[in-house]
Amino acid sequence: MPETYPIGRLTLPASLDLGAVMTAIDRIEALPSVLTAALDGCADLDHPIREGAWTIRQLTHHVADSHMNAFARTKLALTVDGPTVLTYDEVAWSRSADAALPVEPSLALLGGLHRRWVELLRSLGPAELERPWHVPDKPVTYQLWRLPLVYGWHGDHHVAQIERAREHFGI
Repeated sequence: MPETYPIGRLTLPASLDLGAVMTAIDRIEALPSVLTAALDGCADLDHPIREGAWTIRQLTHHVADSHMNAFARTKLALTVDGPTVLTYDEVAWSRSADAALPVEPSLALLGGLHRRWVELLRSLGPAELERPWHVPDKPVTYQLWRLPLVYGWHGDHHVAQIERAREHFGI
């Protein structure tokens, strides 16, 4: 059975690490191509990545949904003082009608989105990376630098899940 965290759980530094942020931005930049390659020739996009989990199709759309939200959070953190960002029900989103579409629209969306996001992230200095943001119902202030670290890992995590599932199930 494919493991839940094939690249390990996310670990974050306690404070801004510019080298780690730049590496994460490189991972974000590569994700559209890496994800496309992981899906190439997949015989069954509607196969779950493991028992009781999302399908490969749902997971691909989830990456696009999640990264759209992260891009919006980045823009909010840069343009609003200490914004409280919207949350969303990712399970409900995975069941919406558009989750049944082919994966190509989400791959195209990620290509354009990541091009913009990477350009924006690479333009930021340390002061901008320290800009705060909040999540409803959490008594924590986050800094913008967390977003590229989280989503660099997030993309790699889901690509690895797809690769392991395809290998395990022969799809």
